[in-house]
Amino acid sequence: MAARRGTDEMRDRVVLGEFGVRNVHTTDFPGNYPGYEDAWDQRRFEEAFRVDVIREEEDALEFDMVGIDAAIANAFRRILLAEVPTMAVEKVFVYNNTSIVQDEILAHRLGLIPIRADPRLFEYRNQGDQEGTEIDTLQFQLKIKCKRNPQAAKESSDPDELYFNHKVYSKHMTWVPLGNQTDLFPDADFRPVHDDILIALLRPGQEIDVLMHCVKGIGKDHAKFSPVATASYRLLPDITLLQPIEDEAAEMLQKCFSPGVIEIQNINGKKVARVANARLDTFSREVFRHESLKNLVRLARVRNHYIFSVESTGILPPDVLVSEAIKILMGKCQRFLNELDSVSME
Repeated sequence: MAARRGTDEMRDRVVLGEFGVRNVHTTDFPGNYPGYEDAWDQRRFEEAFRVDVIREEEDALEFDMVGIDAAIANAFRRILLAEVPTMAVEKVFVYNNTSIVQDEILAHRLGLIPIRADPRLFEYRNQGDQEGTEIDTLQFQLKIKCKRNPQAAKESSDPDELYFNHKVYSKHMTWVPLGNQTDLFPDADFRPVHDDILIALLRPGQEIDVLMHCVKGIGKDHAKFSPVATASYRLLPDITLLQPIEDEAAEMLQKCFSPGVIEIQNINGKKVARVANARLDTFSREVFRHESLKNLVRLARVRNHYIFSVESTGILPPDVLVSEAIKILMGKCQRFLNELDSVSME
């Protein structure tokens, strides 16, 4: 039984030790363990696989994906980062720029401003096309000039009082419909995600007059197209107390973990430590610095339980990003199956 428990731990847990991490590599392939049936089975996978939404906010989503391998989890993360399309500024036509910001820097700053536009409404622009059309391009204009405020007090030194339009924000970018876009998108509100992104500072007489073309693209081509600020995953923590820990040792143990991980109960007049919520732990491994505690606790992570955190840039809601990433992953799998079918068997 002890040998089987050791095998189960090797298959199911990644164990964190004082000087290293054990059981890192996946080993549950067919025939590796006598007595275990590890051949892939669709029915068994469907029974074990699940997705649990833990927290959903306007621009952030945390969910658990259970029953998959690290390769699938990482493929899903990379698709979120680099292959879910968005709309971003690709070309900047500078008609006038007398600010201290060089044209190239200004264009770069404009390109990194996230645009609230659903990319599913547009097509990719054909390579080599110089002029955009209503189905593949969004056009924005930024035209602003700084002027002196004649009503400002003479003794004032505050630029907000002395000048008009001395701060150029993303809210000054206005959508200019191309072709029949007004008819195609009658209820559209194409604009930057955030109105308060500072683009440049001006002084009286300085002005910026540019026209921008936004196109559909993916983060693999340029980071400005990435729809997420962060997309990451971690394995579910698993903390086991190997024997009762009481009184001062319990209080010391509680301080070794993130708040909420360890709680102290009063049982028969004694303070007894218990694991309250291992999910909250970041695994600093502080407990291994204490000789009296390091052999009383086992730190591990559940091998097939992934905690995903997705933070959107605001272009699309995070739940939509996740569903789009799943569609892209399904499309990749289908293309691979089609390639296999097309290979002639000798």
